[in-house]
Amino acid sequence: MLKKLVTALLLLTVISCKDNEQAAGTDKHVVKDKHTQSNADSVGIKHLDLDVKVDFDERVIIGRASWNIDNSKYQKDELILDAYRLTVDSVVVDGNKAQHSWGPSVTHLGTALKIPIGENSSRVDIYYRSDPGANALQWLEPQQTSGKKHPFLYTQSESIYARSWIPAPDGPGIRFTYTAKVSVPAGLMALMSAENLQQKNDSGIYHFKMDIPIPAYLMALAVGDVEFKAIDERTGVYADPAIIDMAHHEFAEVGEMVNVAESLYGTYRWGRYDILVLPSGFPLGGMENPRLTFATPTIIAGDRSLTNLIAHELAHNWSGNLVTNATWNDFWLNEGFTVYFERRLTEKMTDKSYADMLWELGYQDLEKTIADLQADDNMKDSHLKLDLEGRDPDEGLTDIAYEKGALFLKHIENNVGRERIDAFLKGYFDAHAFSTITTEEFLSYLDEQLIKGDKALADKINVDAWVYGPGIPAGAPRADRERFEKVDTEREKFLSGTVPASLNTQNWTTYEWLHFLRKMPKPLAIGQMAALDKQYNFTNSGNSEIADQWYVMAIAANYQKAYPAMDDFLGRVGRRKFLEPLYEEMMNTGKEAMARDIYTRYRGNYHPLAQGTFDKTVLKEKDKQ
Repeated sequence: MLKKLVTALLLLTVISCKDNEQAAGTDKHVVKDKHTQSNADSVGIKHLDLDVKVDFDERVIIGRASWNIDNSKYQKDELILDAYRLTVDSVVVDGNKAQHSWGPSVTHLGTALKIPIGENSSRVDIYYRSDPGANALQWLEPQQTSGKKHPFLYTQSESIYARSWIPAPDGPGIRFTYTAKVSVPAGLMALMSAENLQQKNDSGIYHFKMDIPIPAYLMALAVGDVEFKAIDERTGVYADPAIIDMAHHEFAEVGEMVNVAESLYGTYRWGRYDILVLPSGFPLGGMENPRLTFATPTIIAGDRSLTNLIAHELAHNWSGNLVTNATWNDFWLNEGFTVYFERRLTEKMTDKSYADMLWELGYQDLEKTIADLQADDNMKDSHLKLDLEGRDPDEGLTDIAYEKGALFLKHIENNVGRERIDAFLKGYFDAHAFSTITTEEFLSYLDEQLIKGDKALADKINVDAWVYGPGIPAGAPRADRERFEKVDTEREKFLSGTVPASLNTQNWTTYEWLHFLRKMPKPLAIGQMAALDKQYNFTNSGNSEIADQWYVMAIAANYQKAYPAMDDFLGRVGRRKFLEPLYEEMMNTGKEAMARDIYTRYRGNYHPLAQGTFDKTVLKEKDKQ
């Protein structure tokens, strides 16, 4: 009851403070976010006009960022923007040159860019360049791409990395529209999280428009040798010419996926939905940049078995892009809702038993995350509502937000039924479209629109335990494990001496194979590893999920036959989901020298964000400011 009272008081505080907050985009208000030094809560940030050149020789983005602002309400004497290792050459305010200044460097946050403005100021032009080591940017040499003919650049702005390539108010609760002019070398194509051309032009100059307000973390740019191939009238795929046909085949069902998503939770509101397949150094599975999902090539398995990741990124266009967490402490409102949506979408595209496997694997991931937090005596980070002040917000990008958040919605579904939760979620997306929301505001909406004073239902849902409590609450839902129980039977047969050729593995999906391997004792005997490899050729699997799990087992068992393929895998793939368990297993099994050797050789292939992770865990370097 105390937490509910606190929630109510917080909501009243938000409401009472609305007169002291300045709208951004279509938001009702801007919540003060501890991970931005900008003053967008008091100076209205309306629109960005970007005019930049991409310089591959110097590895910089250079040009002008022009902000349309509204200072009429509070009449502040300065505009403060986030910046990280940016060089500002000059600033012009309302047509007149202005003298900017810098705040002190703050760990994780960078340096505040301070620009004097007048009470009627409406335009601020910033002439700047990025740093060659900007942590949002990965510059790739031709040999690091599929075609191996041209260089490539892409951005990764989530969580607070947009500030390393644009001077911006870099918080998830601050939305703005943008236009852009991007100049690139001849023969390359530029794409953004906006309206995009579908073919290269001869000028090397590309123009973009995003007329829906978005937060800075959804700003995205990619430049390279790419082609477009349509899937249907509103979906398509961009990729290196060397893999465009493979990518198109893999994503052939995406048009239908958008239609099914709409049947669940309402109209897709972003116009087109296209996918850009990035080079393999991309550190994530996917990034939900509006109108253009960035995707890892590791989901191209040839049999569409890993495209569930696209269901996740598509779902973000409702949860995250449409309704955005106001701060990174509220990140579960982004990812938890998206995982729940993804699983419901996947179930409609396949069947319940298939989705149940995803729920169960997610539950296993959640259990591991909680065990790790417990070992670190950090159970506070197993709450859905986080406290990340003074910390890197990436510390909140864990399975707590994803899997515990989704499980909370599944728990609500089990207590109210699908019809009611679907109506509630559709209404939630409609009511908060193109705006931001805090955890407290969501809980108030939940209380008003779904619980509606039903004390028995409120007790069953038990918001306090889920949102403000540690771990997995008692009575949490668990998926039907019928398909995995059959897998368990075959694993036990193998461990009891049955030869792999006699196991009943016909028609297994990726997720059945993952469960089969995940639950093997570690380490297996060399003979057992060899027998499995001979029958199923795991060492040379073209399925990145299966290959990664197999290589973890190979490290533990010292199964050296798999090491050359693993070495090649670590040289090609930059996705942290795959790199982390491999380097961690090496570091934990006395193979530190092996880990350092491989990482040192391939470090240049990884994104700066991945380098930051493994410099600390593999090379044991301290944080660099």
